[in-house]
Amino acid sequence: MQQPFMQPIEQEAIHLIGLSLKHQTTNANGQSATDCGNLWQEFEKGNYAALIPDKLNQDVLAVYHNYEGDHTHPYSYFIGCKVKPGTAAPAGLNSLVIPKGAYQRITAKGKIPDCVADAWRQIWKSSRPRAYRPDFEVYDHRSRDWENAEVEIFLSINIAS
Repeated sequence: MQQPFMQPIEQEAIHLIGLSLKHQTTNANGQSATDCGNLWQEFEKGNYAALIPDKLNQDVLAVYHNYEGDHTHPYSYFIGCKVKPGTAAPAGLNSLVIPKGAYQRITAKGKIPDCVADAWRQIWKSSRPRAYRPDFEVYDHRSRDWENAEVEIFLSINIAS
């Protein structure tokens, strides 16, 4: 469920280790739902979160990045955990840094993955001032119960000087 426009958040850089989708995906014809869902299954089945060294907490982040334009164009997808800066990725895993920036936080509530997909559909239809730099979702203790979850979505935005 989308919330009304709230004050922007200045987010510090976030260092991650996890899995990258091996190719870009697109929202056309539901392709991203398939691609991102498959990466989640791989991440969970491989218990990759347990292989990540120097984790700062147990949260899992899903990151949309390397946009080739707006949400109608291809982009990259990554799932991982926050780590200490400078942590090396073990073999088979990738690193990603979400740069410092301004974000709008939206909370998706309900059954996963439906509530997250619904929130994104609302975001795509809205006139939110998006920057199309890395956007990310945070899956923390509030998302453990997939039938009644809360997932924070952070949209990169431009702040007028």
